[in-house]
Amino acid sequence: MDAVGLTDESSSAAPDGTRRRRSDRRAERANRKRRRRRQAVVTALVLLVLVSGVFYIGRQAITEIRAASPTSTAVTDYPGPGEQEVTITIPEGSTGTQIGEILKTADVVASVEAFVEAFDANSKSGNIQPGTYSLRTRMSAAQAVAGLLDPASRSEHTLTIPEGFTKNQVRERLKTVGHFSDTDIDAAFADAAGIGLPEVAGGDVEGWLAPKTYGLQENATAKDVIAKMVETTINELREAGISEADYQTILVKASIIEREANDPKYYAQVARVIENRLVDTAGDTRGLLQMDSTVLYGLGRVGGIPSTAELADGENRYNTYVHQGLPPTPIGSPSKAAIEAAKQPAEGSWLYFVTVDLTTGETLFASSHTEHETNVKRLKEYCQNNQEICSGTTTPSPAG
Repeated sequence: MDAVGLTDESSSAAPDGTRRRRSDRRAERANRKRRRRRQAVVTALVLLVLVSGVFYIGRQAITEIRAASPTSTAVTDYPGPGEQEVTITIPEGSTGTQIGEILKTADVVASVEAFVEAFDANSKSGNIQPGTYSLRTRMSAAQAVAGLLDPASRSEHTLTIPEGFTKNQVRERLKTVGHFSDTDIDAAFADAAGIGLPEVAGGDVEGWLAPKTYGLQENATAKDVIAKMVETTINELREAGISEADYQTILVKASIIEREANDPKYYAQVARVIENRLVDTAGDTRGLLQMDSTVLYGLGRVGGIPSTAELADGENRYNTYVHQGLPPTPIGSPSKAAIEAAKQPAEGSWLYFVTVDLTTGETLFASSHTEHETNVKRLKEYCQNNQEICSGTTTPSPAG
């Protein structure tokens, strides 16, 4: 059968005009693809130039901002050479920044940035070893780095005095940790002028042996260490804005606060209870502090509960159930926080306080004995439900 008269545009037998049209279309399509590729390349190059320009302008702007910043040209630093001696401890693995933070907290350096700059500038700073050092407050950063590199600044041994320690407890710590003899310790305690004890202390170191961690130099004497404790206490009193005439009174109050309060957050309130009771001479409390801690101190004990007979013993000069006013001396070494609370008690009319939850330490304060009795009932209810915790606990004293 002859195929003449049948047409197919895909056939190789198509007329010449048809073939040209198809060829033209293919050529146009190819041209469009080439133009698109050229445009894409041009666009990419333009974007690259624009992005580079933005980066340059942004970087230049950041540089100018940094240059205009006052902290970019100078960091805060002390001029030196330093003031009060202070003991700091560098933990194992501390970085330069971490050391700077420790020194800044102790006021050895003015800023972490200044120390880091001095640390980086000293080629030997990598030789700083972990341990305890004796430095000074308000040193220049460069001096602080030099001090940490100086073997003479290292404290091979440390002595820690906990808050509330009595002078007898401090004596034992000096013997067991410092390896000082009873003779040397007692001689230092008795040398008021030699250890810098103020006249208002009446020659008694009780309350003046600041609770801190002290570095023990190889050739340190008992007198050196005790003098440092007294110096630290005097500095804390001065920093709290207390006049020398009030040193002893504040330490007596602060030492009671330290013993009676179970948490620093209650220090200021306990301080107010003391103040209110001291002036309540014609009221319910008759000017009696009624603090177990003072009675126990007079008995030579630091814990436990006084017996009924002990609470009635008038021969105990520290028995604040019998004797009005403050006890004759501090009853231990108070913390800086307790000193500050004694200086500035909280506002309130409280005369009583009692810890009603021995687990959390929650303490309630009351202005009347009736209100106090209600709080005491809460303690008794707690103890009924927690007998294993309250074992040995008796009804609290009137003040607490």
